[in-house]
Amino acid sequence: MIQKMLKGFACAGAILALVVACLTPAGAQTASTFAGVLTQHNDNGRTGQNLTEKILTPTNVNGTTFGKVMSYSVDGQIYAQPLYVPNVSIPGQGIHNVVYVETQNDSLYAFDADAVIPTALWQVSFVNPAAGITPVSCQTDGQSDISCGVYPIYGINSTPVIDPTTKTMYLVTRTNNNGNYFQTLHAIDITTGAEKFGGPVNITGSVPGTGVGSQNGTIYFDPLKDVQRTGLLLSKGGVYVGWAGAAHGWIMGFAASNLKHVVTFNTTPNAGGTGTLGGGGVWASGNGLVADPSGNIYAAVGDSTFDANNAGTDYGDSLLKLSPYLKVLDYFTPNDQSCRTTNDLDLGSAGPMLLPKQAGAVPGELLIAGKGGAPCDTNPVAARMYLLNDNNLGKYNTTKDQAVEEVAGAPGGYWSSPAYWRGASSEYVYSAGLGATPATPDPLKMFTVTNGLLSTAPAAVSPNPLVVGATPSVSANGTQNGIVWAIQRPEQLGAQPGIQAAVLYAYDATNVANLLYDSSATITQGDIRDRGGCAGKFAVPTIANGRVYVGTQNQLDIYGLLGSETGPGVYLGNPCWTFAASKLGTIVTENIELSNSGNSALTISNFAITGTNAADFSQTNNCPASLAPGGFCVISLSFKASVLGPETAYVMITDNAVGSPHNIYAIGVGQN
Repeated sequence: MIQKMLKGFACAGAILALVVACLTPAGAQTASTFAGVLTQHNDNGRTGQNLTEKILTPTNVNGTTFGKVMSYSVDGQIYAQPLYVPNVSIPGQGIHNVVYVETQNDSLYAFDADAVIPTALWQVSFVNPAAGITPVSCQTDGQSDISCGVYPIYGINSTPVIDPTTKTMYLVTRTNNNGNYFQTLHAIDITTGAEKFGGPVNITGSVPGTGVGSQNGTIYFDPLKDVQRTGLLLSKGGVYVGWAGAAHGWIMGFAASNLKHVVTFNTTPNAGGTGTLGGGGVWASGNGLVADPSGNIYAAVGDSTFDANNAGTDYGDSLLKLSPYLKVLDYFTPNDQSCRTTNDLDLGSAGPMLLPKQAGAVPGELLIAGKGGAPCDTNPVAARMYLLNDNNLGKYNTTKDQAVEEVAGAPGGYWSSPAYWRGASSEYVYSAGLGATPATPDPLKMFTVTNGLLSTAPAAVSPNPLVVGATPSVSANGTQNGIVWAIQRPEQLGAQPGIQAAVLYAYDATNVANLLYDSSATITQGDIRDRGGCAGKFAVPTIANGRVYVGTQNQLDIYGLLGSETGPGVYLGNPCWTFAASKLGTIVTENIELSNSGNSALTISNFAITGTNAADFSQTNNCPASLAPGGFCVISLSFKASVLGPETAYVMITDNAVGSPHNIYAIGVGQN
């Protein structure tokens, strides 16, 4: 039976060898072998490292020589981490380094990563509003049990994965087809955007179970309510996808060669009952499923019933080790699991990280830390960071967790995952979680690793707090010139969707107390050059070939070393705006300033409103055809709701500045 299931996965030894050689955290990367950033957090261990960065150094990353180079407008919020592939041959357009970006509007973009071409190399849309095919609204049909954690629409929600050998990207879309809901796996040619391998395929699944939502002893995958948030995994010829839903968590495996659905696993098939939730989601705030070189898979599970210690099949608040065919090989469950599930302090809010081989008694280790704090974590009140033996995770022990080590982390827990780097003289783990209260945010913390053990207290902390934590990334040239990068969302995670600009930070990787760069630092001094687009949730920076790529709600921002930039620039006082809820048929208006932040005349040729609900938005402006450097004008943006719930549109501004067209992302909400 096992061999039959495994046969569904095409042999991928060459693929795995290339991915491991190029992207493992063991320091094996060189400039000649750099294949790109092909998966969430850079490698299947999710360490967040690019060890082949030879351009950016702690010396030249500062507010004088480094900053925002340009932005590319997109048609929806970017939740997925941007992916990067060098030397891609685009038919009819030559060879380019390409950065790939996906949006909640179910769009996929291929941009020139070196910012020398102002528009997309190609774009694919997986929706067709004219035919009634749209992304899924978080308030679809007024059903309150559809999560609005992603607001206001769900499309491509997770980070795809790229196979460099076949030049294929695997991604999952979520669509509403005239009231019928689908989640769909695609295999996309990264040179053209075309579908491959007989795809796409709509995702279905079921397992035996008697838990909440079961029908005659079977649990069925729900394409509407099950949320695909965790990054996709490519391992051993299989594409693995995880979900968190209103009732249960899912992981499914598909053959990379033909998209055949091979295997299905449910984290809590018997959890809950009539009128109660099951839970057990696999979401990890977007962190990808983890795989080791043998193809074993690791996944963190959210709040739910736990009974595996009594021969059950429900794994709430656990870290699972699964075989390639998704059989549970081992697990770890904290001994305060019952407190966690009662107080929504699930272990699955962050993803595990597989450390490179360690010196000391335990060479193979995983690090996991989810939500935490009072009332489950005391003395001190802080989320526990669990360092585990990947060959013996420890299962469940009511007396004492069978972890290699437990270290107190962020007071408010983690909606983010850690990063790792081995420098010239030490190894480091970087993590950024929440403070005890919104008024007391926590900083980025740096722990040292010695003989396979973390320092019991941070070796250094950042001088600035991070409002909701962050998943950091690391760039370095092997063991030299390490930089830790993090994106701050200045608003709480519950802000829907938030309107403040994303802030990019860079720190010295040997001492994060040394803040190298802050994209917001010069704005208060009147310099608006580096302001980012509106911050989304769980954003992860991608660093490659001297550039840093930051996904936002309305654009892809590209940072890099500055030259003698000339020309006009577009600065928007509010690059996105969410109107307060308004009655149907009532007009509400917001004035948004547009400034020329460059050093030559800005020529504005057109304003247009596009997007799913463009008809309910309008604009007027007093902008001249040519705006002098330092000059500004005002766009008056209006919304009149015609339906209940959220509506979205973009004000598209065509001009002669780099990155045209520029945009304002607008959300209106209709109510009775």
